[in-house]
Amino acid sequence: MQIFKRCIFIELIMYRIQNFVSALFFLFAISASANTVPDSIPSHDDHAVPNQELESVSFRDEIKEDIKHHLQDSHDFTLFHSKKDGSGFSIPLPVILIDNGLHVFMSSKFHHGESVAESKGNYYTLYHNKIYKTDAEGTIHYDEHHHPTNTKPYDFSLTKSVVTIILASLLMLWMFTSLAKSYKKNNGIATGFGRFLEPLVLFVRDEIAIPNIGEKHYKRYMSYLLTIFFFIWLLNLLGLTPLGVNVTGNIAITFSLAILTYLITTFTAKKDYWKHIFWMPGVPKPMKVILAPIELLGTIIKPFSLMIRLYANMTAGHVVLMSILGLIFIFKSWVGGPLSFGLAFALALLELLVAALQAYIFTMLSALYFGMAVEEHEHHHEEAHTEHH
Repeated sequence: MQIFKRCIFIELIMYRIQNFVSALFFLFAISASANTVPDSIPSHDDHAVPNQELESVSFRDEIKEDIKHHLQDSHDFTLFHSKKDGSGFSIPLPVILIDNGLHVFMSSKFHHGESVAESKGNYYTLYHNKIYKTDAEGTIHYDEHHHPTNTKPYDFSLTKSVVTIILASLLMLWMFTSLAKSYKKNNGIATGFGRFLEPLVLFVRDEIAIPNIGEKHYKRYMSYLLTIFFFIWLLNLLGLTPLGVNVTGNIAITFSLAILTYLITTFTAKKDYWKHIFWMPGVPKPMKVILAPIELLGTIIKPFSLMIRLYANMTAGHVVLMSILGLIFIFKSWVGGPLSFGLAFALALLELLVAALQAYIFTMLSALYFGMAVEEHEHHHEEAHTEHH
């Protein structure tokens, strides 16, 4: 439990630092914007100020859309893209659709959603990062709630999140394979990259698995704990690269990881675990009936908290970082630009720590749930005490 308290304490400190840095930046940026001297005296035209305000609002909306696009999954890796002339640089990914047959083509046919892609006589368009079947003009039909009613083909495309997951999996396979080979060649002594990897493996074993699960049962969970720790950590680090991936900020991914923890906890739990949920020893029978549904609901809330914690923290980090970068273009002053760049750089360094911290928290809480599932209890004294009363 001390590890759990220490983990929560560190997370609270990181949360406070992010809030403090963000508040400090906004104070300086607003002050710099207020003290900026205009290049020329504005005219007395009544329409001049509203036009400037509309231009500023539209520019801010454009930044919000860019941030939203960064957080979402997409069918290509876009480093930069100009909406004015369509120039930019992006890496297209394969689009795989099943619609009266197999359709395979590259996402460059969509031209970032501005064109209609044709495949074997069928036409498809990209609308809000989702593929719909359409006509040659790219017509989208809507219902009364302005939701598209076009047919959606079965989409098995390799999006940037899928490619990033495959990349992280291959990196993990290479890392652990090289560590195993070095152990085999050098009689249990790590060499090369394994020297960096071995302390992390020992950290997961000695600081996460054994304290929370126990010496008796920790080995059966080590493979999953190591996998989940390095998997989340690598995905978080790849999310800080210019490729613009936000895998752990996708709630479907965090949901899948949380479901794995829930299933392992459920199917490896001992009888004592279920007994303490449905019929707690040492508790009066009327209270057992009341507490059983609450305890059962708690088993569902635990993986839900895992899902939300990882998703919310990583999404918030990306939003804050990109918002500060966007303010460079909003506050056009000699103070706002360099200050926002410096704070964005500091927050990027902070995100490196957050990337490892969130992997640690998810792994530690998973180990804590596994430990609760295999914990052995002594009920003889409790039941005798209940019968005596």
